[in-house]
Amino acid sequence: MNSFISKLLVRVARKRLEDKNTGVPINTEELVPAVRKLKVEFTHAVKEFIYITIGVFSAGFGLKGFLLPNKFIDGGATGISLLLEHITTVNFGLLLILVNLPFLLLASKTIGVKFALKSVLAISLLALVVHFVEYPIITEDKLLIAVFGGFFLGLGIGMSMRGGSVIDGTEVLAIYLGRKLSLTIGDVLLLINIVIFSVGAYVLSIEVALYAILTYLSAAKTVDFVVDGVEEYVGVTIISNKHEELRLMLTNKLQRACTVYSGKGGYRKDGQSFDKDIIYIIVTRLELAKLHTEIEKIDANAFIIMGVVKDLKGGMIKKKPLK
Repeated sequence: MNSFISKLLVRVARKRLEDKNTGVPINTEELVPAVRKLKVEFTHAVKEFIYITIGVFSAGFGLKGFLLPNKFIDGGATGISLLLEHITTVNFGLLLILVNLPFLLLASKTIGVKFALKSVLAISLLALVVHFVEYPIITEDKLLIAVFGGFFLGLGIGMSMRGGSVIDGTEVLAIYLGRKLSLTIGDVLLLINIVIFSVGAYVLSIEVALYAILTYLSAAKTVDFVVDGVEEYVGVTIISNKHEELRLMLTNKLQRACTVYSGKGGYRKDGQSFDKDIIYIIVTRLELAKLHTEIEKIDANAFIIMGVVKDLKGGMIKKKPLK
């Protein structure tokens, strides 16, 4: 199987080069990097497809196993579709596509056509799963429905986002309005969901709207865990005159990699700038307390800047024993 894929990638890479350089012979120096690039694209495409597939089936389970049979709603485009399904006779799967369609058209202009096409695929697949796949109804307890329905729906949304698509188009609208207005994406999503829950309270009942808020909160928190990771990382910048002692403490005692880069101090009585090394390290929130303790042992006046890191790739993030 691997041999077949490798041969196929070589053929595709060769064809691309031939189309790009018409009439010019293709040599190995050009072909090898082209195959390597194509292999990366193929690997990422397979990984994204797996993420989207898991996301779709998870969201389908949350909808058909919890929310739909018990007349519950959620926030976002899914919530709008659920609400319309309650007040019309239109099939939920069709509503899901129709409600998301304007958002996907907006996505093709604001984010990219590839993203929009993957989102169309994900939403269409979710509509088919909801229509054709039979999930068992798990419970009739309203609290469990709200919490776990939101959990599996949020898991589906988060996995789809990791696959480079969305199954809830209101995220796209939030990004677009966030760029146009002086509002954050979170603010826009909150305003959209307030409208949805208000309509839900009027059309259905206040109790349903309150459970819908709980469902939304459960889904939103699950999305955060899936997209950002359960183990949240913090980037820490340390500015100190005892930078060499701090570097040795981080690498020898805490056994963590760090980056040291050159900076200039801008404040001095004579008005001149001066050279100063700056240390940057990434740790988990659980390690922050220990890091602060060790820094204070060396320099109680060290200037420390901290910020949440949303995504990481490569490098030595986890603690490893020194070689």
